[in-house]
Amino acid sequence: MRNKLIMGALLSSSMLSFGQKDEIKSAEKALKSNDYEAALSTLSSVDGNSADAKLKGKYYFYLGKSNMMLGAPNKESIKVDYVKSGMEAFDKLVAFEKENKAKYTDEALALKSAVADTVKNAAFASNEKKEFDVASKEFELVYRLKPIDTASYSNAAITAGIAKDYDRAIKIYNDLLEIGYDGSTVQYFATDVATNDVTPFTDKKTRDLYVKSGAYKDPEDKKTPSQRPEIIKRLALIYVEQGENDKAIAAFDQAIANEPDNVDLIMSQAFVYYEMGDNAKFKELMQRASEMAPDNAEIQFNIGVASGKLKDYEGAKAAYKRALEIKPTYKDAATNLSTTYLDEGNGVIEKMNALGNTKEDNEKFEVYAKQKEELYYNAANVLEAYLKETGTTDPKLLDFLKQIYGAVSDTENFKRIKDMLGE
Repeated sequence: MRNKLIMGALLSSSMLSFGQKDEIKSAEKALKSNDYEAALSTLSSVDGNSADAKLKGKYYFYLGKSNMMLGAPNKESIKVDYVKSGMEAFDKLVAFEKENKAKYTDEALALKSAVADTVKNAAFASNEKKEFDVASKEFELVYRLKPIDTASYSNAAITAGIAKDYDRAIKIYNDLLEIGYDGSTVQYFATDVATNDVTPFTDKKTRDLYVKSGAYKDPEDKKTPSQRPEIIKRLALIYVEQGENDKAIAAFDQAIANEPDNVDLIMSQAFVYYEMGDNAKFKELMQRASEMAPDNAEIQFNIGVASGKLKDYEGAKAAYKRALEIKPTYKDAATNLSTTYLDEGNGVIEKMNALGNTKEDNEKFEVYAKQKEELYYNAANVLEAYLKETGTTDPKLLDFLKQIYGAVSDTENFKRIKDMLGE
């Protein structure tokens, strides 16, 4: 009886193996015809865990390929769940073939990489269409398919934030920080021997080939700045959006404790306080950043913004002037400096409007009127100096200047600027 039972088990196992072999062969035929749905349907009746060892690698490969091709036939037809199922099958294939003879692994990895490229194109297309939730999931899928593409994972976080899927964005940003992602890249340059121009190349291999040919010389690699402060800033701003200001502050405090001399971190932290409405703290941090980078025009500009919010007009003007000293073509600094004079002048107008009709009030009115006019002309002079320095004929700036002259009833200059505008 015992022998009969053993024989029965052997027969059953043999029948199972033959059944699996037929089904996998049918799936193979369907795959050759690009009928991935038929292949997947056939393979669904096979239990991969109990598949014969000789067939298991082929089974996982066919299962993965069917799902991958159904999930990403082109960038317009991405089905995330199918691609994920394909990834799972390929992962099992790789694990199996590590312990056995590798037959399908290379082909599976090549297909996985190709699908990653297709999904990446789809993600950018979804982003262009402002379908940010879809784009985010597609960018994350690219990273899962190709873990070295951490930039796509960063894009997943950014688009999740735009889509207001904050919990998911927070998770991804924290993942990125945990794996040490900083967003920096290496750029490759070499100097053209004929023109002596420095030329950028898309990759090191291409650049080195041109240098080897003799057409280029002086190869140079440049690393772009770390994006880590920007990542922490985005994470913190999401916390602010969710009303979790303590978490936002803690995210920066921890980062700055590790990198106390990182001026970008301090500037990013300042912007978070700005979003929280704490202009005094924003200004304090910007001034600290200014001490670390005194020749940074952007920092001076931001000190000007903070000072203006606090109605510290002298501080604002000094900061904007310093920004223009560093960068004479800084349009926003010139515009804001001019506006600061106008804001100060408008404050004088409020004083004028509050006066009565007494002799003393009338005398004050005349003094205030001169102050207002002087401040308005200072605003105009800033723009005139900027136009002269840069040679620009920016219509928005010219229109702004025309309005200032109109406000002080300066007909001559008003007409001059109007003519420049072609009005």
